[in-house]
Amino acid sequence: MPFWNKKIETLPRDELEELQVKRLKDTVARCRKSRFYRKRLKDVDESLFTSPMDVSIIPFTTKDDLRANYDFGLVTVPKEEIVRMHSSSGTTGKATVIFHTRKDIETWSELVARCIVMTGACKTDVFQNIISYGMFTGGLGLHYGAEKVGMLIIPSGVGNTKRQIQLMKDFNTTVFHATPSYILYVSDVMVHEGLDPKEFDLRIGFVGAEPHSEQTRQRIEDIYDISVFNSYGMSELNGPGVAFECEEKSGMHLWEDSYLLEVVDPNTGEALAPGEEGELVVTTLSREAMPLLRYRTGDLARIIDDGDKCSCGRRHVRISRIKGRCDDMLIVKGVNLYPSQIEDVLMRFPEVATNYQIILERVSSLDSLTVRVELYPKMFNGDLRKLKKLEVDITKSIQDEIAVRPRIEFLEPGSLPRSEGKAVRVVDTRGEI
Repeated sequence: MPFWNKKIETLPRDELEELQVKRLKDTVARCRKSRFYRKRLKDVDESLFTSPMDVSIIPFTTKDDLRANYDFGLVTVPKEEIVRMHSSSGTTGKATVIFHTRKDIETWSELVARCIVMTGACKTDVFQNIISYGMFTGGLGLHYGAEKVGMLIIPSGVGNTKRQIQLMKDFNTTVFHATPSYILYVSDVMVHEGLDPKEFDLRIGFVGAEPHSEQTRQRIEDIYDISVFNSYGMSELNGPGVAFECEEKSGMHLWEDSYLLEVVDPNTGEALAPGEEGELVVTTLSREAMPLLRYRTGDLARIIDDGDKCSCGRRHVRISRIKGRCDDMLIVKGVNLYPSQIEDVLMRFPEVATNYQIILERVSSLDSLTVRVELYPKMFNGDLRKLKKLEVDITKSIQDEIAVRPRIEFLEPGSLPRSEGKAVRVVDTRGEI
């Protein structure tokens, strides 16, 4: 198994937790230098901490706290020590800003390098970074990590899909980073141009920035004949590099020397046991400019194990793929559901192409759920009986999954809008007048 920093990645649990306690104490002390935490921590005595779970006596930090303390209210260093600012991608609500010192950038790059190497990628690879650069952390985060590994980087960013494909061909790209929805769209364009995605030199793909199902990952792997790895990160916690899959693909290792993880009930804030799905709450342990204590991410997942059972040898805890965000939950006809549940069903059908959209409307005061699905061109051959059977099968499968009967609309490829960033999967007009 390849390692970037084998000593820290395989650190025994007792030593890892001892390191967490030390860094937690240091982080709390550092946080007192910010305007926000100076008041928040007045009743906290970090010198008494003996276990990582002692963090639970500290109040949560929320995105609203970050917004209320815009611009420098959570900064713990003099402004002249700040070398970079990033902003959240603004998936929900107003964007927030995060600051980094030079050491923060170095630490972040180290974490991403660990992630890259544990997938089997190495310095001989050609890495095409098909993700937004700039205020969004995804582009520069993977860029700096790949640079540290020593890979040849093509910082192509998003968009201009035909040029992306040309770059892959001309420079023999072997590894890419992209959103799952966009890299699926790239494959559609390849096929349209008469190219076979399997004939490229690609061997590894990093996907993230939007929730996606295991079936979507498998679809990408099948289309390109590559190995695809799921990742997790958010700008408030640096960006990419918080957690990543190893070659075992049995969950994402979260780097516990830099992040202290809790899983809580999103409604009550009460701690949940390993294996129970809830909201991820993360404390940064190695940030200088803007450390965060018990940050409520809004992301839903579960702890797979305690960090001792992965055959790759790493001891850092593993988390499941992100099911969605707390605020992504839809209530349809009184039923709670997530878009990822519908995607999971759709991607099981080989007739379904790479794009879909969920439409929620109010019809005669009742909720109406429509799923618009693009099919591969071969399905539109005049065989209406085959299309009707597929419609019945998809309808039943979705209803079995979410307990709500949808209406299915079949569309030709390219009918739905494409996004070069995060895909817009849900259009909910029920609140419109």
